[in-house]
Amino acid sequence: MPETRLFKQHDVRETLSLDGEWEFYFPSEGTTIAATDYLQGDKTLLEMPGVWETNDKYINYRGQAVAKRVLTLARSGAVRLVFKGVSHTATVFLDGKQVGFHHNAYTPFAIDLPWLEEGEHELLLHISNEHGEISALHVPNDYYNYGGISRPTELQFLNTQAYVRWVHFTPVFSAGRWSAKLQALVVNLGAESKELRLDLALAGETSSVQFEAKPGETNLDAEIGFQADEVEAWSCESPKLYFLNAALLDGEEIIDDWIDRVGFRSVRVEGESILLNEQSVFLNGFNRHEDHPNYGCALPLEQMIEDLDIIQDLGCNSVRTSHYPNDERFLDLCDERGILVWEENHARGLYKNSGTAPPGIHPMEHPKFREQCRLVNEEMVNEHFNRPSIVIWGILNECDSVSDYGRSCYKEQFEQIRSLDASRPTTFASCLNDDNCQDLQDIASWNRYFGWYGMDDPAIQFDKFLANCGEKFAGMPFILSEFGAGALPGYRDPVRRGKWSEDFQVDLLDKSMEVYLNHPRVAGAFIWQFCDVRVDVKWAMGRPRTMNNKGVVDEYRRPKLAYETVKRQFGELARSREKLLST
Repeated sequence: MPETRLFKQHDVRETLSLDGEWEFYFPSEGTTIAATDYLQGDKTLLEMPGVWETNDKYINYRGQAVAKRVLTLARSGAVRLVFKGVSHTATVFLDGKQVGFHHNAYTPFAIDLPWLEEGEHELLLHISNEHGEISALHVPNDYYNYGGISRPTELQFLNTQAYVRWVHFTPVFSAGRWSAKLQALVVNLGAESKELRLDLALAGETSSVQFEAKPGETNLDAEIGFQADEVEAWSCESPKLYFLNAALLDGEEIIDDWIDRVGFRSVRVEGESILLNEQSVFLNGFNRHEDHPNYGCALPLEQMIEDLDIIQDLGCNSVRTSHYPNDERFLDLCDERGILVWEENHARGLYKNSGTAPPGIHPMEHPKFREQCRLVNEEMVNEHFNRPSIVIWGILNECDSVSDYGRSCYKEQFEQIRSLDASRPTTFASCLNDDNCQDLQDIASWNRYFGWYGMDDPAIQFDKFLANCGEKFAGMPFILSEFGAGALPGYRDPVRRGKWSEDFQVDLLDKSMEVYLNHPRVAGAFIWQFCDVRVDVKWAMGRPRTMNNKGVVDEYRRPKLAYETVKRQFGELARSREKLLST
C-alpha cells in the first residue's frame, strides 16, 4: 500500500518513501542546536513517522533535535522532498545548505530542487517543538505538542523540471446534471518557457488544455460535463469515489502525472439547515485528537482504522478534526466510509488573559500569528480541497471573538478561506457570550458544557443560552461543537453525584444528548471527545492524569460506561431521521 495516501498518486512520477529509521541528535544539556555541532549531541535511532516522546528518555522533552537521513540517488535530475507533517517547526538542510523552512505540525510542505546529482546526499531536519517566540500557534494547551517527523515523508523524482502541483475539483449540480470545474497548478522549475498540454480524465470524460508553461507557476482552468446518469453522487450512505487523472505532455510524451480521488456532492446552508445533496443533514459525531500513548500524534494507519471503526459503531456520521488539519490517510478513510468532516485550522484558546502568552501580550498579537495562520489556512485548503468528506472549514477555536482586533483576525481568515474555496460553508467554535463575530461565518458553532462547568440542568441552561445569545446567529444553522463530561477510567460512584466518575459522565451525556439531538434549533452535535488525550504539563492541575479525560473511550480506546449510552442516543437519532426523510 502506498505510504502517504491510500491509493497511488503517480504512475509516471517515481517516488521513494523516506519512512523508517532516522538518526536523531539531541543537544547536550545547556546548549542548543544553533550553538553546537549536531554530532556532539546524543544519538538515538527512531522509527519515522513517529515522535521522540515515545522514547522513554525523551518522554517529556521540549526542545530541539536534528534528524538525519542519507539519500542515495541512482540518477540526476529535479526532485521534490515531500513532508506530510513535521512537529512542529523544521529547518531543512541538504548537504549542509538550507533548502527549506516550515512551521506547523499539522500541514504538509514540499521543497522543490531543480537539480540534484546522483549519488549520496545528507538530509538534515532541525526540528523544534518549543513554545514561545518560535510559534504563535503551538502553545501550552489542552492537548500535547509532540516533536518529530509525525507523518509520512517521500522523495519524488521529476522526469523534467515541469510538473503538476495539484488539480482542484469543484462539483456542480444544475438542471439535473453534474459538471466538474477544474483548476490546475503547473510548476516549471526551469529558466525557460515550455509549450505543454495538460490532459484531464474523470469518470470516462476528458478535457485538454494547451498552454505556455512560463518559469514559476501557471494556473489553468477546465470544465468537464456529465449526463445525469453518468456519475453517482457521493453520500454518507453511498460514498462513491472517482479517480481524477492529470497527465502533463510535452508533444506526445507524458512527462508527469497526478492522481486524486473525488466525489460528486453538494453542500450548502439554507436558513437554519445544512444541506448535503439538497437534503437536510444532521451532523452527529465526535471531536477527535490525533493522540495515543504508544504513538503520540503519529498514529499509524491501523490505529486510524480502529478509531473510525469505533466511531461508526457508535452511530456517528461526522468527525471534527479538533483543533488542526488531520493526516491525509485519515481523510482518505473518511472519504471511503462516508464520514462527514469539519476540518479546522490550527489555533485554540488564543484570547486575552488566556495564559498562552507572556503577561500583557495578547496571544493573537504574537508577531508570527497572522502569517502562521495564513500559511496553515492555505496549506489546509489547497492540500485537502478535493475531499468529498470535508463539508465545513473551521478556524480559530475559542479565540478572541470579542475585541475589535480579534474580529479583524476572524474576518481576515474567513475572507482568505473563501478566496481559496467558496464551495464549502465556514464556521468557528465560540465560547464567549459577548462574541462579536457571529455575522462573519455561515454556520454558528458553540462549545457549551452545561452540567459540567456548573451543576445546572442542560435543558434549562440551553434555553437560557438561546434566549441570551440566539439573536447573534439568527437565521443560520447552529451546531453544539463541544459538550461533555470528564470521567476517570474505572472510577465509579454509586450515588452518581461525583464528578470525574464514569457514572456522572453517563448521566450528563444522556441528559445533554436528549436535549441537543431533538432540539429544532440544532443542526449538529459533536461530543467532547472521542478518546482521552495527553495535555501539556501546565494544564495538569486541572486535568487528572495530565490528560483531558472527557473521552467516551480511554487513551487505549477501551470503552467507558458512556459508550453504550452514546450508541443508543445516536442510534435513536438515526432512526428518527430515517423516519422523517421517508415521510
